[in-house]
Amino acid sequence: MASFKTTLATLLLLIPQSIGASGLIPLTDRTDMLGWEAVGRIDIGGTGYCTGVLIANDLVLTAAHCVFNKSKNQLYEAGTFTFSAGFQDGNAIESRSVKQVVAHENYRAALGPITSNIRHDVALLKLETPISAFTAAPFAIHSGIKPGNMVSVVSYGKGRDDVLSWQKKCDVLARGKGLIAFNCDVTFGSSGAPVFVKEGNRARIVSLVSSGRNAHGETVAFGMDLPENIADLKQALRAAPRQTAKTITRISVGSDRQNTSAKFIKN
Repeated sequence: MASFKTTLATLLLLIPQSIGASGLIPLTDRTDMLGWEAVGRIDIGGTGYCTGVLIANDLVLTAAHCVFNKSKNQLYEAGTFTFSAGFQDGNAIESRSVKQVVAHENYRAALGPITSNIRHDVALLKLETPISAFTAAPFAIHSGIKPGNMVSVVSYGKGRDDVLSWQKKCDVLARGKGLIAFNCDVTFGSSGAPVFVKEGNRARIVSLVSSGRNAHGETVAFGMDLPENIADLKQALRAAPRQTAKTITRISVGSDRQNTSAKFIKN
């Protein structure tokens, strides 16, 4: 496919005029949750929340902008976060505190949802103690998704922050230069939500929700390619001191509700 210019405007021009997708299905009981237990809510010190997903028993993948206080250009300390797997109506299958947090080194919080940031809008939270795979089986990463492929998304969001919602069918609209556009129905709070593709009997993660905007009367979500980003994050975790997130990024704790949810771009 033709290469992308590094602007979201150019990406939007490649999106079809008709981008309708299926509606959201609330996962309202534990039976509905079967298979999705590794998706959970990340609460950020009472100031906001994002969606996250286990990719290992002790590693939660989410969006980098969820872990930053943009107004101070600072990461929140690791102890600010709580991950609740399968969070539903105030209860979780398992909840854990966080002992380490790293965001991608190429993410620049102060710049907001520009193309280069969306490309690297990824972070890892290392849990204090692992969550058993029998309770919440981590998801593997998939690569090689193409425009026209069908995907699904599982997320929390504004107005539905206590129950996971599953959109069974949405489409990859465009992909290039490390960016992916989907017609998935996401909103504030959906940041970090995993976008899945079915592979055999198990879903695999193809991207995360980073930001969104309106195109042709519908919401378009933007995400990133994951394999290289995750490899970079794992290397950063191994190299970083275990005691604090502050040492990892040379910054200190902050608090700002506005910077803990999906970024939606105004025209």
